[in-house]
Amino acid sequence: MNDFRTELIPPQSASPINLKDKIFTIGSCFADAMGKHLLENKFESNNCFGTVYNPVSIHQLLLFGLEQELPSPASYLENEGIHFNYDFHSSFSSLQKKGLENKIETKIAAANQFLKTANRIIITYGTAFVYKRKDTNAIVANCHKLAASHFIKILLTEYEIVESFQKVYSKLKLSNPNCKIILTASPVRHLKDTLELNAVSKSILRLSCHSIVQQFSDVEYFPAYEILLDDLRDYRFYKTDRLHPTDEAIEYIWKKFTDSYFNEPTKKFINDWKEIKKDLHHKPFQPQSASHQKFLKSTLIKLEKLNSVANMIDEIKNLKSQIVNHKS
Repeated sequence: MNDFRTELIPPQSASPINLKDKIFTIGSCFADAMGKHLLENKFESNNCFGTVYNPVSIHQLLLFGLEQELPSPASYLENEGIHFNYDFHSSFSSLQKKGLENKIETKIAAANQFLKTANRIIITYGTAFVYKRKDTNAIVANCHKLAASHFIKILLTEYEIVESFQKVYSKLKLSNPNCKIILTASPVRHLKDTLELNAVSKSILRLSCHSIVQQFSDVEYFPAYEILLDDLRDYRFYKTDRLHPTDEAIEYIWKKFTDSYFNEPTKKFINDWKEIKKDLHHKPFQPQSASHQKFLKSTLIKLEKLNSVANMIDEIKNLKSQIVNHKS
C-alpha cells in the first residue's frame, strides 16, 4: 500500500475566475485569510466587515451593504466607556457614539459600491450557534464581552440558514444579477462549544451549504472544511491553539482553491508573481555590488512584463530606487 492519505481534489468551477474579477469576502477569520491571499495576488478584493461567524449575522451585513441600510439605533451599546454595535465585529468601536456611527456608515457605503459590480462573493460560515439578546430577541454578530446573562444561546436550523440566505440572494440578484457566490464552511474549530457540539454545528453548516447549492445554480461550494479535516487530517496543520489552521495549511487550501477556480492565464500570473515576490524579498550583503545590480535589473524586466497584466507600479518604483544610476 503506497497511499497513506486521501487527497481531496475539488472539481473545476463552471465559471472560472480571472484576475480582473472583483471579489467580496465575508465571514469567519478563514474568509479573512483567503481575502488577504487575493489582495497579495493583485485581485481587487474587499472585506469591509471584518470577522463574523454565524450565517444570520453574515447575511444581515450583506443586506446592509446591498441596500445601503444602517443598523437600528437599538443595536448600539456602550461597555466600559467604549461604543460598539451588536451587528458588527469589535473592531468597529469608538470612544464616541457618533464616531462609531460614521465608521459604520462609511463601511456600508463602501460595501454597497463594491457589491454593485462584484463578480464573486465568498461567504465562509463559522458556526451555527448564535446569541440572542434577551431584551430584543435579536441575533447578535458579537457579544462584545457583555455578561452571558444578557443573551440566550441557540443552535440555528438548516431551514433558518437557508431561508436567511434566500433573502440575501434575492436582493443581490436585483442589484447585481451576474454576481456569483462561493460558499465555504470554516475549518476553524469552535471548541468553546465542546468538541461534540462543534461537530453538530459544522454539520448543520455543511448541510445548509449543500441545500443552498442544490437550490441555486450560480452558487458553488468550496470544501475548505473537508480539505483540512479529511485531506490533511493531522494536528500538525493546526496552530498551537489547536483551533486555527497553520499558514502551511492555509497555503495548501489556497492552492486547491486556485486550481479549482482560476482560469489558466490567472494561474500563470500567480505562479510568475510568486517567483518575483521571492526575488523582491531577497536581502543582499552588498546592495551596490555588480552582481546584485544585475539581479535587480533582471527582476525589473520581469516586473515590467507583468505590469501589463496587473498593477506593479509601486513595486517597479521601489526597485528602480535601488538601482544605482537608474534613470526613471
